[in-house]
Amino acid sequence: MPMHISAACKIACMKAMNCHEKEHQELAAATTSNGLDWLEDSISFLTADVDIGGWWSTPPAAQQDDIGSVVAQTLSPPAPRPTTSSPLAHASPSIASPAVSSPSEPSSKKRKSPAHRAASGGHSSSNQRRRSEQGRPGGGGKKGGGAANDRDMRWAEQLLNPCAAAVEAGNLSRVQHLFYVLGELNSFSGDANHRLAAHGLRALARRLPAAVGPAAAAAVRVPACECPTPAFACAEPRLFRASLIRFHEVSPWFALPNALANAAVAQAAARGGEPRPLHVVDLGVSHGVQWPTLLESLTRLPGGRAPPTVRLTVAGPTATPPAPFSASPPGYDFSPHLLRYAKSIDLQLAIGRAASLDSVHGFVTAGEALVVCLQFRLGHAAAEERAEILSKVRGLNPELVVLSELDAGGDGTAAGEFAARLELLWRFLESTSAAFKGRDAEERRLLEAEAGTSLSAEAAGEGRDAWRERMAAAGFEEAAFGDEAVETAKSLLRKYDGGWEMSAAGAGAVALRWKGQPVSFCSLWRPA
Repeated sequence: MPMHISAACKIACMKAMNCHEKEHQELAAATTSNGLDWLEDSISFLTADVDIGGWWSTPPAAQQDDIGSVVAQTLSPPAPRPTTSSPLAHASPSIASPAVSSPSEPSSKKRKSPAHRAASGGHSSSNQRRRSEQGRPGGGGKKGGGAANDRDMRWAEQLLNPCAAAVEAGNLSRVQHLFYVLGELNSFSGDANHRLAAHGLRALARRLPAAVGPAAAAAVRVPACECPTPAFACAEPRLFRASLIRFHEVSPWFALPNALANAAVAQAAARGGEPRPLHVVDLGVSHGVQWPTLLESLTRLPGGRAPPTVRLTVAGPTATPPAPFSASPPGYDFSPHLLRYAKSIDLQLAIGRAASLDSVHGFVTAGEALVVCLQFRLGHAAAEERAEILSKVRGLNPELVVLSELDAGGDGTAAGEFAARLELLWRFLESTSAAFKGRDAEERRLLEAEAGTSLSAEAAGEGRDAWRERMAAAGFEEAAFGDEAVETAKSLLRKYDGGWEMSAAGAGAVALRWKGQPVSFCSLWRPA
């Protein structure tokens, strides 16, 4: 018989509470022990339909109330332990949590989570899509409401943040309690809340051994939470390319900073007297998707001022610490496509690859306009690494540096930084729901799986003010975007969902926001 969400949620909560009581002593003992036509068409959308047992028959408002009550019960202080066993525990064995066993022993009583059922195929064909379409908040194309209006609906954060705090505090009984509830509610193909719960649960499960020690972590039974989507850097190259192109078409997350960067590069190429060779150092995450638009714009510079030659030096993923979206799969190479496109528009282009920033020096020649595009590659680096990389960039003596980064920073504690990254991931997931119209496309799953890896970062995030101080300390001064660049960006933003906004972010930088909340910024810098 299908189980409605209210029953499922209550069972999840009661399982977690019973587990909290039964396993407290054992866990405590464990704790004390330690223009892109140059590329092929993107792949068509695919949908994955999963049986979730009658979810769709419940109105969305009722679904939210059910989950809200579960969250409230889950986060309530545990009731005092009774002196005698409750008759309910004997009368209703189906809602009791499984007996404690070794971590490798699967539970035969635990109801399959939506993610587990998706991996095993299920037996229904449409319920999961209905849940995705009905339950996702903010999926429309209208502006409105910032975070305050939907904060109460974001139940995944209300469970994940206390769980992160419990992990860092070594409160294993609390961790187990929340893991059970999250295990019942997470899904990599549900609405934004369910997907956030899935990515958050996976990140916390991976963090647990480092936080409390392997022996203590082994006493915690972790629900199945492995993402079924292949890693970004292991994807099939055709799907990888199609996903990048599609994401630029439907979301400004990377497209808007890339457009601003291209406008700034074109402006630098046009500066001065006679046209000069242009050299762009790519320390970004576009994997070639950004550059056709730049090349085309260079051919349209007024007065026939297109640079006589253009060189693109791509700094590989090892040039900076690992960051989401920075690595590409084996066999992916955008160079032949881009070279053919440049030839078709009569532009002389050369492409080189540098394994490190130190080796970039060998590509620099006198008399060229040198621009470094440093985009979304430093946010996961430690503070010392950020300073070292910026020092090396300054050593190249570029005419211009484009810095684009996520605008997020926590309070410096592990739990606080996790909360900040979690909130930013929520904006990514909610905005991709809107961008893909709620469809569970293969491209979307690949992109979201890579974005979810940001939750495992150990370095503290920084907001744009902190980045401004860091750039000044490295010997740069901020410059402003031209009016034409800003107007072009505004025009581009109008093609995307109405929840997106852009605004000036201080001395010339441009900020990108989702429903009024910060996402990223793009800024220009010159040697001081």
